[in-house]
Amino acid sequence: MAVIPKATGDLFWESVHAGAVKGGWDHKVDIVWDGPPAETDIAGEMKIVETMINRQVDAIVLAPSDRSAFKIVVNRARAAGIPVVIYDSGLETQNYTSFVATDNFLGGSMAADRMGQLLKGKGKVVMIKTVPGGASTTAREDGFRSELTAKFPAIKILDERFGMANPAVARSVTENMLTAHPDLDGIFASNESGSAGASQALKNYAGKVKLVGFDSSPMLIDQLKAGVINSLVIQDPFRMGETAVGQAVKAIEKQNVRKDLFLPPRLVDLSNLNDPVVQAQIKPDLERYLTGS
Repeated sequence: MAVIPKATGDLFWESVHAGAVKGGWDHKVDIVWDGPPAETDIAGEMKIVETMINRQVDAIVLAPSDRSAFKIVVNRARAAGIPVVIYDSGLETQNYTSFVATDNFLGGSMAADRMGQLLKGKGKVVMIKTVPGGASTTAREDGFRSELTAKFPAIKILDERFGMANPAVARSVTENMLTAHPDLDGIFASNESGSAGASQALKNYAGKVKLVGFDSSPMLIDQLKAGVINSLVIQDPFRMGETAVGQAVKAIEKQNVRKDLFLPPRLVDLSNLNDPVVQAQIKPDLERYLTGS
């Protein structure tokens, strides 16, 4: 079974990898993990999918980095009789077997609700978006924008810029917006690298500008503890990888498979950070599954 992420560098994808390995162990299937180095390498990821189709793997578990471009390779896999489970980020076709993802629109709405509470219903905010065409992060951004408009009309979104799934770019974009809008009250970042870059840019603004981020990493948790980040909306990438592999196994065995399976996001701040359930979610046992030790 091929498990293909959007990228291989972030802790998020390492956690997906570990969950997929656990799923493979549980169901006694071999996992072939391969992905491009960066989420912006759409052509590179598509080439990996093509390679796996040509290898005639039994199933493909795919996180597409672009919701439109990957229709071609998913259709080709289907024509070759290979079931495709899409995970993390959606696709503009129903020609897949199952879709496993965080409820991203809800996650964006949760971030907006927290921002509304922090700013007491009024203020000026900006968004660090991720990449054009990424369905998962676009859904978060849409959820944030929609919830703010509906519930907090006195909070205005002054600017929205892409961090391009790169912490250095996100930091530069944040610094530019802080300069352009010196009276800024809040920032929403829609993924791990965007949250990291924004937090680095905000080190001299801790507490003055409220940052609500998305995803988790040791660096982001440190910034949460330091007060640079106020809140994080986190996913469960380990469970996502494990669940997606389980869905693919069912498809191979011709069992009934749920078409859409959404995992709930969770809001984390200093008040619940040390909750054992939260700790288990943000610190999956990567060493056990990725090194076998």
